[in-house]
Amino acid sequence: MENEWNLQVELSEPVRIDKYLSQQFPEQTRTYLQNLIKEGKVLVEGKVVKANHKVCTGEHIRVEIPPLEPLEITASDLDLDIVYEDKELLVVNKPQGMVVHPAPGHAEGTLVNGILHHCKKELSGINGVARPGIVHRIDKDTSGLLIVCKTDRAHLSIARQLKEHTIVRRYEAIVHNEIAEEEGTIEGPIGRHPVHRKMMCINEKNGKPAVTHYRVLEHFRRFTHVECRLETGRTHQIRVHMASRNHPILGDPVYGPKREQFRLKGQALHARTIGFKHPITGEYMEFTSELPQYFKELLEKLRHIR
Repeated sequence: MENEWNLQVELSEPVRIDKYLSQQFPEQTRTYLQNLIKEGKVLVEGKVVKANHKVCTGEHIRVEIPPLEPLEITASDLDLDIVYEDKELLVVNKPQGMVVHPAPGHAEGTLVNGILHHCKKELSGINGVARPGIVHRIDKDTSGLLIVCKTDRAHLSIARQLKEHTIVRRYEAIVHNEIAEEEGTIEGPIGRHPVHRKMMCINEKNGKPAVTHYRVLEHFRRFTHVECRLETGRTHQIRVHMASRNHPILGDPVYGPKREQFRLKGQALHARTIGFKHPITGEYMEFTSELPQYFKELLEKLRHIR
């Protein structure tokens, strides 16, 4: 039985259908969507179209989604940086550039590939075959600490702590422009951008409540080194909140300037500290990771251009 996506188009100007669908469903690759179009599974006003067809406001799109095939994930020795491990969970320091779990276009080299090898497939299965052990995640180009659960009881406990906002998550970032106040709080509901579907935004109508606390660690000329503490954990939360105050994260290809002088490979954002109650013992545990080398080198460069 096939699933369906049904869309009512709202656009300021006509857009190619493959581009429009990739904006609406950023979790899917454009190649996958183009293949659906080629297979005749994308209908505009009831008619099969080609990938270069341009859709307009008011048109109805129906996309037929074939049943998912079982995903075979390869266990790979990726030399993970394991900060802590016991029978219930582990804390991993993810490098910048590593995707957390497999997805179309990222079948290999993900954190899940690595932990399957490390844990010999002894991981919680609550999030399904594609995300074994994964209870929360960070962006591909954000580095830092993640909790990975080996058992379902650990997964349920950590998920509950995340929902109750009791897990401590502190990030360090370098942002554009100087911040006048030494600390502050940003509140603004975050939801999907109404036009650019790969982006999130402060969305008063459809967003979920989001709160970020920040404090300045070091001032530079045109930039600021900050610590951000998450009270909630929405997608792209720190990136969206800081950009909303005219302080986008340095190197952010989505929410920051298109060009920046340091030619970074991604945003200067590191999940440095994570703290939680152990699922079995109830003991509070907190871990802090060292700033990655690129981040430390960037701070040194900024100190010399004051």
